[in-house]
Amino acid sequence: MGLIMGGNLLRADLEAALARISAEPRGEEGASAVDEEDRRWREGLDRNRDIADALKILPAKALSCKKVERLSHISLEEFICNYFLRESPVIISGAIDHWPARTKWKDIKYLKKIAGDRTVPVEVGKNYVCSEWKQELITFSQFLERMWSSDCPSNLTYLAQHPLFEQIKELSEDIIVPDYCYVGGGELQSLNVWFGPHGTVTPLHHDPHHNILAQVLGRMYIRLYPASISEELYPHTETMLSNTSQVDLDNINLKEFPRAENLEFMDCILEDGELLYIPPKWWHYIRSLSTSFSVSFWWRATVQPSGGS
Repeated sequence: MGLIMGGNLLRADLEAALARISAEPRGEEGASAVDEEDRRWREGLDRNRDIADALKILPAKALSCKKVERLSHISLEEFICNYFLRESPVIISGAIDHWPARTKWKDIKYLKKIAGDRTVPVEVGKNYVCSEWKQELITFSQFLERMWSSDCPSNLTYLAQHPLFEQIKELSEDIIVPDYCYVGGGELQSLNVWFGPHGTVTPLHHDPHHNILAQVLGRMYIRLYPASISEELYPHTETMLSNTSQVDLDNINLKEFPRAENLEFMDCILEDGELLYIPPKWWHYIRSLSTSFSVSFWWRATVQPSGGS
């Protein structure tokens, strides 16, 4: 609680205390319980592999328009010239295969050993614009239990935009900031985790910074609209939600939002081990197709792109 809510107050003392506690031996779970948990974890990661199954739960017209370009481990020069300066999304594969997280986080026992007893802030409900949405503080182990037990949208529990690596330093050693995040004289602004079960939805919104979204585990559907059509997406008028669209892509009300019909977009299924570059102010909607663990790297550039969107 001190690390989550106390800022830098007594941080060194708190981290030293945690290191001592973590070094203490602890009781082991029974083999049958561990096997069952591992089975559920792997089943969650493997959900909706079939495109036909995935399309049943995706918004209308999914995967029928322009696809996000997918390239393998492109050079910094190619990224800068063809995507960063033009402010154009791109999927990059092969760039994080060397991360320890790509293998370690597939082991639920490892995650529980490192983070199981730690308190984390979770979000509960379909998404943050729904009236029943709320936030809670629970242990990481309790969070995992909820992931197995709830298929009801109003009880979906997930970690969203949480600086987990500042709180749990051991996990930060499993990832490496991609070189792409230093493009344009880049200055990293935040590094956040998104972790939840299949069916977790982030509503259509935009962010102020360049973003490399790293899909460490699982798969997500992502739809993107350029900043140039913001007015057609009916942003909320309240200041706190002005970066969020009033349009619910899962159930579009065309009487209330007629300009949202037939807008061009690009979309993709982001697979585990891939990066997605999302330029500033590009609108994006995300739905997890399986248990999903991703990391977003926001950075601010001193060299401004030309704006090819």
